[in-house]
Amino acid sequence: MMSSNKVALITGGASGMGLAVSTSLSNLGGWDIHILDLHAERGQQTASSLNNATFHQSDVTSESSLSSIFKTVYNSKKRLDFVFANAGIAEHANFFEETPVDEAPKLPVKGMHAIVDINLKAVITTSYLALHYMRQSPSTSSDKSLVITASCGGFYPSQYAPIYTATKHAVIGFMRSIAPYYHTSAGVRVNAICPGTVKTNLLTTEEWNNFPEEYFTPVEKIAEVVVMLIGGRDAVGEGVLNGKAVEISGRNHYYREQAEFCDEPMRAVMGATEIVALENAQDV
Repeated sequence: MMSSNKVALITGGASGMGLAVSTSLSNLGGWDIHILDLHAERGQQTASSLNNATFHQSDVTSESSLSSIFKTVYNSKKRLDFVFANAGIAEHANFFEETPVDEAPKLPVKGMHAIVDINLKAVITTSYLALHYMRQSPSTSSDKSLVITASCGGFYPSQYAPIYTATKHAVIGFMRSIAPYYHTSAGVRVNAICPGTVKTNLLTTEEWNNFPEEYFTPVEKIAEVVVMLIGGRDAVGEGVLNGKAVEISGRNHYYREQAEFCDEPMRAVMGATEIVALENAQDV
């Protein structure tokens, strides 16, 4: 029998923004919360401190691990209502570090693979699995939601962290590319949060000290925005929230639209890549 509780799956759910969202859903009630995290002790402690929470130790870069957990979560209640693709890491290496002229450059670029694997590849895998299981969820849970954690670094260049910045730009483009189809085909709304500085364990205390203290975004604001996206509507009447890149700065949030087309020919070119347009062309 289908559970009356909605089912949430949250990657990176044992700390930082993932923990804040897990806690908010637990406090709201009506949710079975599945927390995925690499850190077993922290994950177990988090799950035991919340109502209706289960911990799954997971390496999000492992496709088999993610796939197995998604299947377990779905089979537990035969539904999946919310996925928070949140796990991510920051950049700590110096991309611009000089190599002595008489030495060959060291490859691969330090930290590159881990950052791309977690911040981008794992998001793609998580989103792919979310669609598969949300499609199978019953029609009574049609208001399903996938929220992806991007960053203000998805809009602006960060000289300190060029690889991190590249992954977050990519995540926003990925979200905007999948959101229309996910919504029309499976009733899944897809949005991305793009926070400014949020004091989590993403960086060290020394690294956080480089940022202006007065401009940090409270983790509670992140949870507030995510819960709003799960609900699907903005209190000020933004309408159905789908395909939104929500920038969060301090206690404020903003909807950031994609860049305008340079001209009508470019609009037509990109319009031809829409799945509906492609399907119509194949039917002719």
